[in-house]
Amino acid sequence: MVIFSFLDIFLGSVMIPFKDVVRIIFTGSSERHEWVSIVHDFRIPKALTAILSGAALSVSGLQMQTIFRNPLAGPYVLGISSGAGLGVAIIILCFSSLFSFRLLGIAGDWVIVLAAWAGAGSILMLILAVSVRVRDIMTILILGILFGAATTSVLSILQYFSNESMLKTFIVWTMGSLGSVTGKQIPVLSFCILAGLIITIFSSKILNAMLLGENYAKTMGMNIKLTRLLVFTSTSMLAGTVTAFCGPIGFIGIAVPHITRFAFKTANHNFLIPGTILTGAIIMLVSDIISQLPGLENNLPVNSVTALLGIPIIIWIIIRNYNVSSLS
Repeated sequence: MVIFSFLDIFLGSVMIPFKDVVRIIFTGSSERHEWVSIVHDFRIPKALTAILSGAALSVSGLQMQTIFRNPLAGPYVLGISSGAGLGVAIIILCFSSLFSFRLLGIAGDWVIVLAAWAGAGSILMLILAVSVRVRDIMTILILGILFGAATTSVLSILQYFSNESMLKTFIVWTMGSLGSVTGKQIPVLSFCILAGLIITIFSSKILNAMLLGENYAKTMGMNIKLTRLLVFTSTSMLAGTVTAFCGPIGFIGIAVPHITRFAFKTANHNFLIPGTILTGAIIMLVSDIISQLPGLENNLPVNSVTALLGIPIIIWIIIRNYNVSSLS
């Protein structure tokens, strides 16, 4: 992770000598002031955002796969990211004409984050309500996809009635970007994601018990409703915060937990959670590096890069599970 962080800071549309990048990171000075500005104001916040968002999306996907016992569950597939996107869209498309959130500073950032949390939490509560009556996990997954599609339809209606400037802002946001987070926004992003990760780390025993099903968890004296609420709260915080600041980023939440299980050869969340945090951070850093390969004047949308990396892994998961079930 440290190596890819340095690579992410070093590479970019403006070529800066490696020794100057190292000097700027550790001393904050260079012969050219514009290089200091590029590294400190843009590249370092972007690398930190990649680490935090990769860890957050991966851990939220791990929790969803454990709770629903479904290898294809994740914040993007279950519509959680869409719900967070709807919360942000209501703020951007409906209220940004009244006042500018950037002028509000940190307060404006918190408004957007809280809106994303509310949207993500609403979808999770719908899925939770359905899961009480429907026991089949595949049906729950399909319903989550339908909730996401319904949310996307509402987004389309909001876009249709929006003016040109607000619509352009929202469309750019939906492409996903790690470079839009400024140094002043990093503390808010870090606080929200670290809080969600701490809740997840303390929930490792709960997640281990849920691996064997809710009936086993009940025999262990576990409060299932409280467990779901705790996991859904941390998932809403993690996925909602990343969506608010970086836009909807797909496939990281599904693919990374499987990569971690394959690498660590374990289902124990005491190892999976820190492993998923590191793996998610590394893959998001790699995605950001690919999106800004040397020679490209403009960065590619990071959402497109994560899709190209994640889709082959998901296809491999489906084929592997099909082969295992056919053999049995």
